[in-house]
Amino acid sequence: MKILPHRRLHYSGAAGRGLYAGGTITNYLGTISAIDYVELATTGNASDFGDLTQGRVIGSGGCASSTRGLFAGGYESINVIDYVTIASIGNATDFGNLITAGYSRMGCSSSTRGVFGGGYNGGMSAVIDYVTIASTGNASDFGDLTLARYSGTACSSPTRGLFLGGYKEAPATAYNNIDYITIASTGNATDFGDLIAAMLYNQGCASDTRGLSGGGSGEVSNIDYVTIATTGNASDFGDLTLGRANPGSFSSLILGVWCGGIYAEPHTNVIDYITIASTGNATDFGDLTFAKMWGASCSSAHGGLA
Repeated sequence: MKILPHRRLHYSGAAGRGLYAGGTITNYLGTISAIDYVELATTGNASDFGDLTQGRVIGSGGCASSTRGLFAGGYESINVIDYVTIASIGNATDFGNLITAGYSRMGCSSSTRGVFGGGYNGGMSAVIDYVTIASTGNASDFGDLTLARYSGTACSSPTRGLFLGGYKEAPATAYNNIDYITIASTGNATDFGDLIAAMLYNQGCASDTRGLSGGGSGEVSNIDYVTIATTGNASDFGDLTLGRANPGSFSSLILGVWCGGIYAEPHTNVIDYITIASTGNATDFGDLTFAKMWGASCSSAHGGLA
């Protein structure tokens, strides 16, 4: 495959590789196994990384250390966790299984531990699973979210994991709740604050200090942000270049990136980025290898913040 030219971003801490895996090219149909990647020190189009062990709609559920990326769950009753070595290119390998099968798990991580919260498998789940990223094996129980939900998003600093938004079907309600956990411990999540508006199909990313949620139901372009070390409600950051639901999102220490998404067909292959320490609207980064949504994303930047 020909690699398109990139524009170098001259930021200290901008390095790392972002991955976007699986998803669908049409709503609920046309599930794919392809994994795209971009170099976060540059802008430009994504390249092919390899394939998941099976094509599936994951709907979030990605996390990483600086070396390994994990992708967990899938539509409808899939409990598989795959892993890749981010610095190499190639197909994913089986890692183990989640406690609870399902899709739209919300994934975040520290440098050593991957955490997956919520999800859907015939009903909403509040369960939080965790794994040790450097090993392989089945997930263990961490605790529970404050509310059973799916199709929200998660992000993390090196110490805290946040779960933002989500949905339940009976009655149909989107949440604005933000929960947090201390990743190195186990136990139930605690209330952090609220998003600006109730949201599902959003996707999040983070630096060491700030957590962000972008896009979501209604194909909105809004980006919210919080300071992860504190608690409190989200503030407005700016807007994506186009409104979209179910994108992927990952980050370096400097840049937050959203890729793909849009609920109504056709989907998009657009990749946007922002500078996390500032506020303002997103800028074009490049394009995915093809238009898709409902995949899972992660990055090697500093313990996997997507």
